[in-house]
Amino acid sequence: MDFGFSDEQEMLRQTARAFLAEHCPSQVVRQLMEDERGYSPDLWRKMAELGWLGLAFPEAYGGQGLGFVDLTVILEEMGAALLPSPFLSTVVLAGQAILIGGSEAQKQAYLPRIAAGDLLATLALTEPSGRFDAEGVSEVKAVPEEGRFRLSGTKLFVLDAHIADVLVVVARTKDAGDKSFGISLFLVDRTAPGVSTTLLKTMDQTRKQCEVTFDNVVVEADRLLGPLDGGWPIVRKVLDIATAALCAEMVGGAQRVLDMSVAYAKERVQFGRPIGSFQAIKHKCAEMLLQVESAKSAAYYAAWAVDEDVPEAPLAVSMAKAYCSDAYRNVAGEGIQVHGGIGFTWEHDMHLYFKRAKFCEFMFGDATYHRELVAQEVNL
Repeated sequence: MDFGFSDEQEMLRQTARAFLAEHCPSQVVRQLMEDERGYSPDLWRKMAELGWLGLAFPEAYGGQGLGFVDLTVILEEMGAALLPSPFLSTVVLAGQAILIGGSEAQKQAYLPRIAAGDLLATLALTEPSGRFDAEGVSEVKAVPEEGRFRLSGTKLFVLDAHIADVLVVVARTKDAGDKSFGISLFLVDRTAPGVSTTLLKTMDQTRKQCEVTFDNVVVEADRLLGPLDGGWPIVRKVLDIATAALCAEMVGGAQRVLDMSVAYAKERVQFGRPIGSFQAIKHKCAEMLLQVESAKSAAYYAAWAVDEDVPEAPLAVSMAKAYCSDAYRNVAGEGIQVHGGIGFTWEHDMHLYFKRAKFCEFMFGDATYHRELVAQEVNL
């Protein structure tokens, strides 16, 4: 196991960093926060031209056939730049669901279009309960009828549903004692009759979330993704991949907060001295560095475990999410303290990172939830 990045991966990192510095500075982030779409189609097209959207897809489906660790490198830089885009929803959530569970026809129909930047998609999983486990899939149900299904219910906190062309909907098709059985996935067009999306007002406007309502939506049988009643293993694997991806974003964001805080501590002068010379500020920055480096270790190991599909991948992912969630929130909070009064102002970017940290903390389950999963994995 090699925990170092290859020369090619480091080159990919530098390319991504330079590209995002040029095309996604904080002014652009703030503009896209105010844009209801939440992303720039022109920037999305440029990312497609760089091959980012199909990086981890096989070449047979229009991708580059690289691994998840390669994708992690880009995700880390996206997190550092606070890139507002449907990358997580389209490429990681929906894209991986189709790649893992789709038929050959479904993969050929959707993945090349995602890789080319021509199709936006998302995964509709969470319901009003806010749970990310199989028991949380209870309200949205799909009833079979004569070679088709009728879908009804409400999904909440669905990433980028208002701009998605296709939604991968997780629905209950059978009630059973084992809640992980009786769950199926469906490919549903956002413009299909009976589908309505409502943009939610959330703390982090760099990442749009929606409520999606299905009112007797007719779904043809060929839109079933994966086996009938056996879709939860697909969802579970997608969640592991997406959670590892989110950890990479959190690491990138936390590193950027640390860099900003250290730079400010060196240049801000008080009582005739840079504030970085004061012991209290030194201790804060040292503690931030410790948390950032530890978060990197956990996130990189989770990325490797997912990439290699090793048996301990779920454990590695939950450990990373539990630690990175706390670390990013703490580092962002301490970064504001290092900046003092200016860190609380709208004009400064620190609050944007704090809000993203709070979003990431609860997305795919908070630290408490994942510590419980770790306990289950080690049979405590």
